[in-house]
Amino acid sequence: MSFIRTIARPMLASSFVVAGVDKLKNADDTAEHLSPLLRKAAASLPFKADERALARVIGGTQVGAGVLFGLGKFSRFSAGLLTVISLLNTFVEWRSADISTKVGRQDRRNQLLKNVSLSGGALLAAVDTAGKPGLAWRAEHLASDAKKNASHLAADARATTNKGLRKADKAVRRAVDQATGA
Repeated sequence: MSFIRTIARPMLASSFVVAGVDKLKNADDTAEHLSPLLRKAAASLPFKADERALARVIGGTQVGAGVLFGLGKFSRFSAGLLTVISLLNTFVEWRSADISTKVGRQDRRNQLLKNVSLSGGALLAAVDTAGKPGLAWRAEHLASDAKKNASHLAADARATTNKGLRKADKAVRRAVDQATGA
């Protein structure tokens, strides 16, 4: 891991970890804040789940993914989780912000920009391959190499077959010539 990644990952992760701990400590407030979304999520689950438990799951996921990301473990996966959670928080905070005053509208805009920036950073981290080729690149090049190898093998097979056919043709002609006495 490069020096920059060693520093940048914990810096980015810290905001998510602290927010996740706050969600866990204040699960009732989190559930109330996320209530419209959590109600829909709870209704779509195949089992009975209350909003408070889902709020704790979100907070715990945020803490866990933030810690893993900060440590550089499963960093792409954990950054993907953090992106999803950040976008969820962005949406909820945008909808629930107080916009009755000019200061409230300004705070809402600032919070939106902060959350979008964090989401963007986490999204970049989710696609960061740390200088190593990703699965899509590997698959594309594996297919390209296989195609090249197959065309070389086909050309070799054609050449060998043609050579064999020429030898057989010569042998047949010789046999015909000998049989006819020419």
